[in-house]
Amino acid sequence: MTDRTTRTVLLRGGNVHSPADPFATAMVVQGDAVAWIGSEGAADAYVDGADQVVDLAGALVTPAFVDAHVHATATGLALTGLDLTGCPSLAEALARLERQVKQERARGRLTAAGGGAGGAAGGVLIGHGWDDTGWPENRPPTRAELDAAAGAAAVYLSRTDVHSAVASTALRALAERAAGLSSLAGHHPDGPLTRDAHHAVRRAALGHLTADQRRDAQQATLARAASLGIGALHECAGPDISSADDLAELLELAAASAGPDVFGYWGELGGIDTARRLGAVGAGGDLFVDGALGSRTACLHAPYSDAPDSTGTAYLTAEQVADHVAACTEAGLQAGFHAIGDAALTAVLDGVREAARRVGTDRVRALRHRVEHAEFLDDEAVAAFAELGLVASVQPAFDAAWGGEDGMYVRRLGAERARALNPFSRLLRAGVPLAFGSDAPVTPLDPWGTVRAAAFHRTPEHRISVRAAFTAHTRGGWRALGRDDAGVLVPGAPATFATWQAGDLVVQAPDSRVAGWSTDPRSGTPGLPDLTPGGPLPVCLATVVRGRVVYGAL
Repeated sequence: MTDRTTRTVLLRGGNVHSPADPFATAMVVQGDAVAWIGSEGAADAYVDGADQVVDLAGALVTPAFVDAHVHATATGLALTGLDLTGCPSLAEALARLERQVKQERARGRLTAAGGGAGGAAGGVLIGHGWDDTGWPENRPPTRAELDAAAGAAAVYLSRTDVHSAVASTALRALAERAAGLSSLAGHHPDGPLTRDAHHAVRRAALGHLTADQRRDAQQATLARAASLGIGALHECAGPDISSADDLAELLELAAASAGPDVFGYWGELGGIDTARRLGAVGAGGDLFVDGALGSRTACLHAPYSDAPDSTGTAYLTAEQVADHVAACTEAGLQAGFHAIGDAALTAVLDGVREAARRVGTDRVRALRHRVEHAEFLDDEAVAAFAELGLVASVQPAFDAAWGGEDGMYVRRLGAERARALNPFSRLLRAGVPLAFGSDAPVTPLDPWGTVRAAAFHRTPEHRISVRAAFTAHTRGGWRALGRDDAGVLVPGAPATFATWQAGDLVVQAPDSRVAGWSTDPRSGTPGLPDLTPGGPLPVCLATVVRGRVVYGAL
């Protein structure tokens, strides 16, 4: 499948997941589109006209996944550098940092003071993923501890939610010179930095990336995504999360290489012209209305259970949301917002409703404006999503990581409020479109794990079927872009798909309240792999994007 404009490829002898034929075992691809789907016997008629016949040997063929929320450069830096995800203790995190600094210095890529050409990340060591809520020390590293482990190098270590970070003295000095770090909201002289101070120190760290380092990180992310059967990524960029240059270089790289499609969002208030100049599909994504629960910066109506004097951080008002949505709607461009806490979501919904009053509800609905994360929703908020045609771009792995009776959500909010988070079933019942993503590097690129997390949500009443979760992670991502023709294997659809080594295919219900597991073909429902927790996940054999193999082989 090298010349996708002319070649005809017959895939047969497998299981093709298609609503066109729940019993399909074969598929024909012509150029960059699906041409036919059907049974093994009927496939014989296509053999003579095929340039290539692929024996699937029982493999499963599905639409490729869409990850609807990623940060490619940050993900690649974690993949290729210091990743503290799952680190068991503060002591171990500091030990890993010390080892990484020694390695980078031995390679000549990190200077003592973190400056100068050729240093790691341009003289800054960037790491990600620490989470003090699971550490026996129950606290983040201090600046003094960071300096001792880093040996005077400039170091930036983002917390797992990427809404706070610890920074060494050398990096703080860079941010002080560039942005007056010590005078910014969220500054702490010794501990984690949040709010504007965090944005400033992150900009200082990322600003020291060389072009080669940025490209290598982005390539690592695209390669990992392709190896996991992901055919498209939504990059959520913005001035507070990356940079215009970072997004432009990512889109250029993706267009020039054989890999997943990348669709960019630019999260800047009033940034319509910038979004268009960069080739972004929307002026949204990580346009922050608030922060994150782990960093206690998600904006709440009532105080945090473990910080009674705090309700988090509000970055935007309902009026600002309304102005942005109205302007984007007038420009015919999709808007979007990062909103996690219930107060932040109230601001978004009030703002979008006001924008609809100004420019018309039908025009607002038609553009499918997005809300990223949308975790703390009550029934009234869910109904407003449906009323306003908003897409919920959500991350089921958040619940897998932080939900449950003893998870971070309960510590931050208490059991009652924690049980309300990530109500996927309620959103689906209300007709709210779901698009699944990872927010990598916050949680890893892991599409089948994401589907499993939604189907086996830690709060049973929020569970959805494996089929619904799979749809949200395939077709849902395309619908969030306004593309209703993709993410499903039917004749005429784009030939973006993956092949999998998988076990028996079953039809799974969300939980024991419904008859759950069935292999009976009389159901007429295409089966999917058994994703029961603890069992193996499917292994990707090949990923194809618009008729071109980008991972593995056919």
